[in-house]
Amino acid sequence: MITRLLTAIGLAILALTGPASAQTPPAVVTPTTIRATLVGNWQGKLEYRDYQADRWFGIPVKVSIEMMRDGLTLVRHADFDDGPKAGIVTITTIALLDPATSREQAASFRKGRETEVTTATLRLIRTDALDRWTLEESSDGTDDDRPARIRETTKRDGGTMVTLKEVDFLDDTGETWLTRNRTTLTRE
Repeated sequence: MITRLLTAIGLAILALTGPASAQTPPAVVTPTTIRATLVGNWQGKLEYRDYQADRWFGIPVKVSIEMMRDGLTLVRHADFDDGPKAGIVTITTIALLDPATSREQAASFRKGRETEVTTATLRLIRTDALDRWTLEESSDGTDDDRPARIRETTKRDGGTMVTLKEVDFLDDTGETWLTRNRTTLTRE
């Protein structure tokens, strides 16, 4: 009788807690898996560095991100008010990740501008969890109509994500990284 009671108690505890081997293992943090966690609506500010005043100047921005069914193609819409002359600006970016090479090809569309096509190499710098990571994207392109190496570093901590864009102009001597802008977003 005592044996049955102990067995019943043991089974009840096992049913409530589950065996240790049945626990879900932590998710693997890769560029593919973190990109999938970006899906949804975000809001925040797009900031530009005013070097003369030595301060950041920001404008509100709303971003929506969709993942296509292939799990590798991301569509991002960013909307911000660029003042009375330009009005609302929408930038739509379609990006395809090659997980084998950690390279992302993207095309960005903005009214009144040529389509911007880029290929960036992605590198995870910090991988604490699916919502706590740092990702660096590097590419060669143009900035301010000058050839440049471009580095965008995105840090995500829970529901907040900050992307810092830096450039190293290739038409001057040496390597000097200049901060161009940053975007701070929180999940809606």
